[in-house]
Amino acid sequence: MSDLLAFVEKEIAQDTRSKHPDFQAGDTINVHVKIREGNKERIQQFQGTVIQRKNANSSGETFTVRKISNGVGVERIFPLLSPNIDKIELIRRGKVRRARLYYLRGRQGKAARIKERRQHSSK
Repeated sequence: MSDLLAFVEKEIAQDTRSKHPDFQAGDTINVHVKIREGNKERIQQFQGTVIQRKNANSSGETFTVRKISNGVGVERIFPLLSPNIDKIELIRRGKVRRARLYYLRGRQGKAARIKERRQHSSK
């Protein structure tokens, strides 16, 4: 029974993961989230730095995005397989050496910047 459940979870996860770009901690992404207000539905963008990804490669995988809004740090946790996520855009790749960037919470301004990772150009 658990094998069947694992198989179904894996199939669902593969389908939805394929529509999202590959991102990791330190990357700047733009998450398009569906918001329902009454009977209307609209798409709201949440752009920020990925602080962490938890439970990787499982159906319960989540990622945390942090941004600064009006001088206040705002963090949002998104389930990767949520139907409320319309799409995820990768804005820039960050050069970091750890998987959890909790230290960004205590930093402001230039101290909170993350260097951009250089892409290899294949010739």
